[in-house]
Amino acid sequence: MKATLLSILLTMGAITTGTAHADKVVFAGGCFWCMEKDFESLEGVSDVVSGFTGGTALNPTYRGDHTGHYEAVEITYDPTVLTYQDLLDHFWVNVDPFDARGQFCDKGPSYLSAIFVESDEQRELAEKTRLQVVEQFPGQNVVTPILPLETFHPIAGNEIHHQDFYKKSPIRYKAYRYSCGRDRRLKAIWGDAATV
Repeated sequence: MKATLLSILLTMGAITTGTAHADKVVFAGGCFWCMEKDFESLEGVSDVVSGFTGGTALNPTYRGDHTGHYEAVEITYDPTVLTYQDLLDHFWVNVDPFDARGQFCDKGPSYLSAIFVESDEQRELAEKTRLQVVEQFPGQNVVTPILPLETFHPIAGNEIHHQDFYKKSPIRYKAYRYSCGRDRRLKAIWGDAATV
């Protein structure tokens, strides 16, 4: 009886654990407010956190030192609903892969686009999608790099208002996004594939 009960409990635990599985990826695509909104709209994404990665500053902040860091988002997703390939496909049509100075109206190193990878498998898939973009746009220089993921630093402290900014300040967010020309540029590059 005890053995049967233990077997049932272990099976239930395995089922529960399996359904709770989530993976994470980190992308940079300019303003993290916009990337956050663009990825939270996907079915299978449970959380998108704004932050910084790729630089040398130990505790990067928006108004302080974020030397070498990219504004980035950490995306938590259910791999039974959404694949890493799906996320890569969504990433590309939400960035300007030709802009070596930033993204849209935001210029400077922290606004550059990048894909951060944690494994050889992720790198292989990311490189494959980058090559597809290169082939789709002959004569254009695709500058979005694929980089190893190091530490991701979530936005925190007195700058936490940047997290979910598009929800907290929808009018300011929409005005910023429109005036920055993000959606116009995405449509110009990607046409109907743009998800704006």
